[in-house]
Amino acid sequence: MTSPSAEAIHDDVERALREDVGSGDVTALLLPAERRARARVITRETAVLCGRDWFDACFAAVDPAVRVSWLAEEGARVAAGDVLCRVEGPARALVTAERCALNFLQTLSATATVTATYVAAVKGTRARILDTRKTLPGLRLAQKYAVRTGGGTNHRIGLFDAVLVKENHVAAAGSIAAAVSRARELHPGLLVEVEVEDFVELREALAAQADRIMLDEFEPDELMQAVAEVDGRVPLEVSGGVGLERVRAIAETGVDFISIGALTKHVRAVDLSMRVELVDA
Repeated sequence: MTSPSAEAIHDDVERALREDVGSGDVTALLLPAERRARARVITRETAVLCGRDWFDACFAAVDPAVRVSWLAEEGARVAAGDVLCRVEGPARALVTAERCALNFLQTLSATATVTATYVAAVKGTRARILDTRKTLPGLRLAQKYAVRTGGGTNHRIGLFDAVLVKENHVAAAGSIAAAVSRARELHPGLLVEVEVEDFVELREALAAQADRIMLDEFEPDELMQAVAEVDGRVPLEVSGGVGLERVRAIAETGVDFISIGALTKHVRAVDLSMRVELVDA
């Protein structure tokens, strides 16, 4: 999985440090400037590790003299009690960058972990797990990367790289066919997806030759009927009300994609601990 650009990571980290450190870490000044420290990061629960580049960048931005030694690979499954990395450098830098670095690591690992759980649940079917635009503000690229780290697939990154025709767009254009036609005229080369709520709209989207059709709030028996009717002519995506308890049943209907907002919206940070100890200068 390719990480976002160094520039994008830098922007994320700069924004986080500006928010947290502001004009300066007043508590860190209690430590002598020459004092050094070392630390280790431990996970208290099983997780898929994600966010090493952001973690490293936090410390590098505060003080390039800090050294991070990783003991677990990006994307690896780690168990409770595992030491993920060791950090060493000026004590002030370690305590200043600690919170931002852990915030990135625990949040992105959370998204990667829950994604991996959904991916495992549909293993053996043709369905791929997709994310949505329901990301934490300012962390779109980071969370989309975490989804890929967990084995999922990205939907559109934003409003600029694919067309998703919904009810309001259809109402404004006059019909699904007109909306798809206008989208192709304005944005040749972009994927055009149409969201449908019933079989009448499904057939209209098929006739309009949409690149993908999103089945919104279809029941399992309706999904099976839709898969049979479409017969592979266009990929089908399921959206709406998908939880871990029913994702396998949805996948077994034969749909191609299942989009899940909870991958990025309902994240619960992985429980990590960074233990810092002062050492002789």
